[in-house]
Amino acid sequence: MRLHALVKVQLAIFLVVAAVATTVLAVGYAHLPALIFGVGRYTVTLDLTQSGGLYDRANVTYRGSEVGRVTDVKLTDTGVQAVLSLNSKFTIPSDVQAQVHSQSAVGEQYVALVPRDDTSRPLRDGDVIAADQTSTPADINDVLNRTNIALQALPDNNLKTFIDESYTALGGLGFELSRIVDGATNLATDARANLSDLTNIIDNAQPILESQTQTSDAVTAWAAHLAAITTQLQQHDGAVSGLLRNGAPAAQQAQALLDRLNPTLPVVLANLVGIDKVALVFQPNIEQLLVLMPQGIQTIAGTGIPALNTKQAYKGAFVQYALNLNLPPPCLTGYLPPSQWRSPVFEDHPPRPPGDFYCRIPQDSPWDVRGARNIPCETKPGKRAPTEAMCESNQNYAPLNDGNYWKGDPNATSSGQAVPQFIAGPGSGPSPDGRPPANSPPAALAFADYNPANGTYVGPDGQVYTQANLAPGGGPKSWQQMLVPRSH
Repeated sequence: MRLHALVKVQLAIFLVVAAVATTVLAVGYAHLPALIFGVGRYTVTLDLTQSGGLYDRANVTYRGSEVGRVTDVKLTDTGVQAVLSLNSKFTIPSDVQAQVHSQSAVGEQYVALVPRDDTSRPLRDGDVIAADQTSTPADINDVLNRTNIALQALPDNNLKTFIDESYTALGGLGFELSRIVDGATNLATDARANLSDLTNIIDNAQPILESQTQTSDAVTAWAAHLAAITTQLQQHDGAVSGLLRNGAPAAQQAQALLDRLNPTLPVVLANLVGIDKVALVFQPNIEQLLVLMPQGIQTIAGTGIPALNTKQAYKGAFVQYALNLNLPPPCLTGYLPPSQWRSPVFEDHPPRPPGDFYCRIPQDSPWDVRGARNIPCETKPGKRAPTEAMCESNQNYAPLNDGNYWKGDPNATSSGQAVPQFIAGPGSGPSPDGRPPANSPPAALAFADYNPANGTYVGPDGQVYTQANLAPGGGPKSWQQMLVPRSH
């Protein structure tokens, strides 16, 4: 059979078109080069504990996009091993989790690769995804079996009741249920968008929870105190209710009072500004006054008790006056010794000798209780000292001796605390009128202690003198005797 030339040309063109179409279909759609020769693809092995319904030719997705197929599923001694053929143009991190999912209720499983660390190296040919990084869906047969067991647990008579009650509970709530579902969806969407923040919170929640555990005792104590307060409020419900009822009227009356005092109150407050500065300076004194005032009032009120219900009640407080002369004698401890006393005949007023002069006997002595040694320290309640410097320091008061009289050498006291001495300055000498200068030692005394038994005494010069008329039976005592020179 001879073909016409035109037919031959048409058959040749048809064969060329068919060959091109077959090649395009084989390369572009069937991917025969990749399937046969592995061009542009690499192989990754997936270890599974069970197949989960996975089959050959199943899709493999990454971030929702198809990146390969399952080429083989086979049993191993430890589970199931699936071979994945992945497209080389997709860069997939090696730290991924392989999850087997179902596209529909009837099956159609596929493998979803979910990255756990985008910074890990890419998957390479021959890599293995371990079984601990995989998951498979629940067996549908087991799910149906458990569902059947749950339905069989419901009594036949109560199943209708359950359905009716469910309809009563959920009937007509389609809109609300839709809002719940939409809200849950939005919540899940926002959680997905802020996944890093949520993960950070979960990772860092342990220190916060541990702090709550460590402070459980304090939280328990706080709850106990709160329970005590609420119990007190419950027990005093009437008082609290009265406060709530009368609080507003009382506030209104207070506001009305402030309105009436408005012309004068600013002036009073302005004057108090100056007073409060003084009060801040003397705050310890005010506190001590407030502490001692009740006791003082109690003492004053107690003085009238002995005269109650008596004829002398009209006289007021029961007070007894007694005239005591030289009881106790004047305190000399802490002052200059008698040898340095100035003569009372001098009428000038020289500068005060340096040093602190006060009665330096014990603070609990019954004599001179209002002396300088018992002055309360302003900034240190409970401490008493004679000077401000001693009050502000850590030094405590130390007495010289336990008697009123001056004893011994000024620098040889019982406590070692020196008595201030009056020391003359350089170049001091007598004044033109014969009196000692202001900065010189005091003149000798014109009087001294004497022995009343025989009238002897020691003079300023250290000599023993006798004044006969000072002794009992020592002769007449007249003003003329005062003019007679002393004999010794």
